[in-house]
This record gives sequence, C-alpha cells and structure tokens, in this order.
Amino acid sequence: MNTKKQSMFVLPDGRNVLVTFLLVSSLFLLWGFCNGMIDVMDKHFQTQLKLSLAQSAWVQFAHYLGYFLMALPAGWLSTKLGYKGGIIAGLLMVAAGGFWFIPATHIASFWAFLLGVCVIAAGLTFLETIANPYTTVLGDPRYAATRINLAQSCNGIGWIFGPIAGAAFFYGKDASGAGNGAETLWIPYAAVGAVVLVLTVIFFFSPMPDVKMEDDYHLDDSQPEVKHSIWSQPHFVMAVLAQFLYVAAQAGIFSFFINYMTTQTPPVPDAWTSGILKSWFEAGKSGALALSDQGAAQLASLGFIFFLAGRFSGAVILKKCAAHKVLGLFGLLNVAICLLVVLKIGWLSVACVFLSYFFMSIMFPTIFALGIHGLGARAKQASSFIVMAIMGGAILPKLMGHVGDLHGMSVAFIVPLGCFAFVSFYGYAWPRLSKSDSLVRAGAEH
Repeated sequence: MNTKKQSMFVLPDGRNVLVTFLLVSSLFLLWGFCNGMIDVMDKHFQTQLKLSLAQSAWVQFAHYLGYFLMALPAGWLSTKLGYKGGIIAGLLMVAAGGFWFIPATHIASFWAFLLGVCVIAAGLTFLETIANPYTTVLGDPRYAATRINLAQSCNGIGWIFGPIAGAAFFYGKDASGAGNGAETLWIPYAAVGAVVLVLTVIFFFSPMPDVKMEDDYHLDDSQPEVKHSIWSQPHFVMAVLAQFLYVAAQAGIFSFFINYMTTQTPPVPDAWTSGILKSWFEAGKSGALALSDQGAAQLASLGFIFFLAGRFSGAVILKKCAAHKVLGLFGLLNVAICLLVVLKIGWLSVACVFLSYFFMSIMFPTIFALGIHGLGARAKQASSFIVMAIMGGAILPKLMGHVGDLHGMSVAFIVPLGCFAFVSFYGYAWPRLSKSDSLVRAGAEH
C-alpha cells in the first residue's frame, strides 16, 4: 500500500520527484492570485470609468488575449528550451507585467492597465503551457489527473487571496469616504513582480528532469506526418473546444460575481450591518440594504474557498473514479445549478452561484489531462493549443455581459449553462473519442 502512495511521485527509473512537483505547484498559486485580482478589477473600472458590463469585459478580453497570442510561441519555446527554460521565460514576463502597473497608475488610462493585464497573462501562458502537462508525467500515469488537480489546488489558494488583495487596493476609501483605488492599484502587482523575481532565481538553480509522456498513439513514428497530426486525435480536438467553453463559463461567472451579488441578492436585514460586516452593505437603488462592491469582493473569496474545496475533494475522487466520468457528472450538475440561478429563486439561487464554483473546480485540469492523454512528445504542442483555448474567457463573457445589460445578471447565467452542457458531453464521450477506458494506457496493469 505504501508503495502505491509513493508511486504518485516516483518515475519509472526510481527517482522521487515530489520536491519538483511542489516547486511547480507554486506556479499555480501565482496565477491563481493574479486571476483572482482580475476578477474583482472589472467592477472597479465600471465605477471609476462609468463603463457598462459589456465594456468592462475588456479587462477579461485583454487577460485572455495574452493567453491566445502567446500559447503557440510558448509551446514552441518549451520544446526548444525544455521545462526549466520555458518556466523562467514566463516568470520574467510576469515580473515585467507586474512592474508595468507602476507607470500605468500614473498614466491613469484604461489602455495602460489593459496592457499590463495582457503582459502578465502572456507570461502566465508560458507557465500554464509547461506546468500543466509537466505535472501529469511526474510519477505513475495512473495518477496523472490526481496530480494535476492537486497542483491546481494551489491555483485555488491563490484565487482566495487575489480578491482579498483586490478589495483592499481597488476599493479602498480615504478619510473622507472617497475611493482611492486608482492610486493604490499598482501595489499588489508590484509585489507580484518582486515575488516572481525571487521564484526565477529558485527555478534557475533547481533540478528539473525532462520527463517524456508515453506515445500511446504512435504519433512520433517515422511515417508521413499527416497520419500523425495531433488533430487526427478526436479526444484532443474535442478537449480544445471543451476547454474553450469551460474557461468561457468560468471567466463569465468569476468576472460578474460582484455584479450578481450587488444586484440579484434579496434585501438584507438591518441586523446584518453591525460589527465588522458594516462596510459590506449599503443602500441600493431601491433604498433597501444590499451588498456593497467591497462586500461582494470580499465574498468572492468564499466562492474560491468552495472552488478550492472542490479541487482537493476532486483530487481524492479522481484517485478512485474514472476522470471522464467525474468530469461528465460535475458538468451535468453545473447545468442544473445554472438553471436554478436563471430562475432567480431568492437565496437558493445565490447559494447555487457558490455551488457552481465547487463543481467547476476540477474541470480545467481534468479536461487538460484527458486532452493530452497518450500524445507522447506531442503533448507540449497539444498543451499550447489547449492553453490557447483559454481565449474563450475573452469572448463569451462579453456575451454574458450583454445579456446581463439587457435582462439582468440572473438570466445571463444561461451562457455558462450551455458551456457546462458541452463539457459534460465531452466527459461522457471521452472513451469513444480516445478509444481508452481511462487515463491509464490500454493494456497497462491497473
């Protein structure tokens, strides 16, 4: 039994790579923190610059545009530079984007902030493209989905603290009660830049074995290239589309969380406004007490606690259950949850928003692991396309914002509902698409 547990981080040649796995996992915490701040930045610009929901979605667009533009170059460079070189290149780019927020705050124009968001996202693309497939090969292939979900749990931790930092620095007020977020927005990003430089030095001096994935589909055989394109593998092609739609749903729910909580929650009792929660509430347009922007931004951290709980429990479930079945079930449950949000059933619908965080938690890493299954050396190339699919987070939130402008944020959840339906379909259809029973190679011992 003990051997089984150890095999999760032991390579076929007997090397234990647990330390390497933990170091790579720290990268997931980094981009979770950055993404968490992005998700509470939308409402800040709506207030400061008088933007509509659809207009503020440009923040998400700039963020995911960075992923789209850099995914293929990141995949190519990771093949040339190896895992370590690609990670260092990505970290340096994130540092540059973080420090850019210092002059951007003085420029004080929307485009300057969007540029910083885009540069950071471009650096995170390198880290996503390399770290995600790397976690799947750092040990026994039976636990590939478990490892990537464990690593992505660090992402969830970062997402909890990102909104807290965003609430403190984007929605702070001076002694007169006026907002001072525009002056302090650079502080958390400059801090990210400094931390990233330290991480760069650590990675430079740390050993990182270059582990290859099994080539189950013989894509690397010396035969005509057309017969061995990754695009000839249905389970990979559908993973790209599933990831596009999943990230679209995630980005929409995350970025409009504050808008939903401040406009769609039932009236709040006066008793809730006492003590430390006083700053969380303010009089709404109707005169009734409602969540303030700052209160909703703080509450976003609770959503990410649900997200993190889903990641950790999902990693346990994936050790015992087939990854594609778990993905299919969680996708189906999120369809039902989004439907309850659309129906606007008081506090039940509000609770369902938090449940959606829990059930979407395992989707990104699990789709990733299913999509690159058995692709051998082509896994890095495949990884870049799956990361490129993150562009869904730039496009569909604008549609969700448009629906929210016209019909309210509750109805806007019809957009992620459709996305989750396809994710569920991919999970249940994966065995037919991949011609495999599970992530373990056909014919391998279980």
